[in-house]
Amino acid sequence: MMERSGDRLTVTGAMTLSVAPALLAEGTAALTGSETVFDLAQVAEVDSSGLAVLFGWLRAAKAQGKTIRVANPPKNLLSLAEVYGLADLLPTA
Repeated sequence: MMERSGDRLTVTGAMTLSVAPALLAEGTAALTGSETVFDLAQVAEVDSSGLAVLFGWLRAAKAQGKTIRVANPPKNLLSLAEVYGLADLLPTA
């Protein structure tokens, strides 16, 4: 689901309801250093739970005094963020 390369985590596969709890836990556990970049270029499918995962990572990072950025967000993720009025809150790279 995720591969690390330095401070970058490449997320692969789906960001959907069926894998959201595992993605949230995996991403939260992988927060190292002061900033972590989640690269979503390899994400094949996203639903609204993908947004919940991203904001869960953001909350976890803030609680630890860290930051995250999201690189290469899929267009459908950005569309969902627009629909829900969350686009301005996404920490995109």
